[in-house]
Amino acid sequence: MFFHFPVKHQAADTTIFSVMSALAQKHNAINLSQGFPDFQIDSDLSALLHEASVNGFNQYAPMPGLPVLREAIAKDFKARYNLDVNPETEITITPGATYAIYTAFSALLSAADEVIVLEPAYDSYIPNIQMNGAKAVPVKLTPATFAPDWPLIKDAITAKTKAIIVNTPHNPTGTIWSKADWEQLADLLRDTDIYVLSDEVYEQLVYDGKEHHSVLQHAELRERSFVLYSFGKAFHNTGWKIGYCIAPPDFTRAFRRLHQFLSFSVNTPAQYALAHLIGKENREPANTLLQNKRDYFNGLMAETPFKLLQPSLGSYFQLASYAHLSDMPDTDYAKMLTEKYGVATIPISAFYSDKSDAKILRFCFAKKEETLKAAVERLKNVEL
Repeated sequence: MFFHFPVKHQAADTTIFSVMSALAQKHNAINLSQGFPDFQIDSDLSALLHEASVNGFNQYAPMPGLPVLREAIAKDFKARYNLDVNPETEITITPGATYAIYTAFSALLSAADEVIVLEPAYDSYIPNIQMNGAKAVPVKLTPATFAPDWPLIKDAITAKTKAIIVNTPHNPTGTIWSKADWEQLADLLRDTDIYVLSDEVYEQLVYDGKEHHSVLQHAELRERSFVLYSFGKAFHNTGWKIGYCIAPPDFTRAFRRLHQFLSFSVNTPAQYALAHLIGKENREPANTLLQNKRDYFNGLMAETPFKLLQPSLGSYFQLASYAHLSDMPDTDYAKMLTEKYGVATIPISAFYSDKSDAKILRFCFAKKEETLKAAVERLKNVEL
């Protein structure tokens, strides 16, 4: 008997994140590859999770999410951005942001549609597009600065363009979009029917006094956008896998038509816990904690042979070049670092559909100080 499974995307069967994490485990390496913290979450959040469980919040939540959580999100966006978001018609709780991205694409796309993807890009985007029968159109960000190349983006637009996906703060480069960038995008999309997916999962992790500028703050673009968020980044609990989508009511209805048959509902105790911690007074801002870790890591890295690119302005990640050290392809170099020196990283070629290799690695600094120090002590031994 022969069974046949259709190939629905062109990506590798196993992501580079899984490959590098498995390699790190095999060689007892310090894992600075996959973007997850190794420090404890807020003790109040743990207590609230327990409280939810013992108080009976153990059954299915409503399909859009617990009302108390959606209301807390709306209140939080009003406080932080002075934005009015309707918790009933514009917010849907999801089992993670990657799920939300896939569901938004599924709500939008049909065969023969095209989606512009700005590269380097998070590795789920293009497979999500392909799984929905559409075509990804990669457009490279400007080398070195990783700023949008507006002439290239404009040239990529065709009659088949259905959407563009934007990510700010950006994974893997740590860059952020300015108000001017959103204005440029609005000018480009005006008088078109092109949708925007805005991946803003790191929106609370912006550094050096900079501000996060959301597509929701641009009234014209907000009308055509799905905006995707993750609690895991702001609350350091990536394993809880809870995110949410904010979108106009018509978009939200289309999103929920799929969501109800993909997941239906999301972990109820965790929703309760998050709802009661959002907006809590005297809670240390996530960006303060993570900026301190970035600065600590970058200071240590100055003692290694690697050359840091521009300091990360957002996200969990810092890029560094090894081009002056080796001509080895970045994936091979990352594997060598893991096996020989005991530090796992992610090669940036993994974020390009054509595997562009500029000899750059991504390091995750969302770790305990002792983890970062131990990793850098090993990296100091890398041969020049």
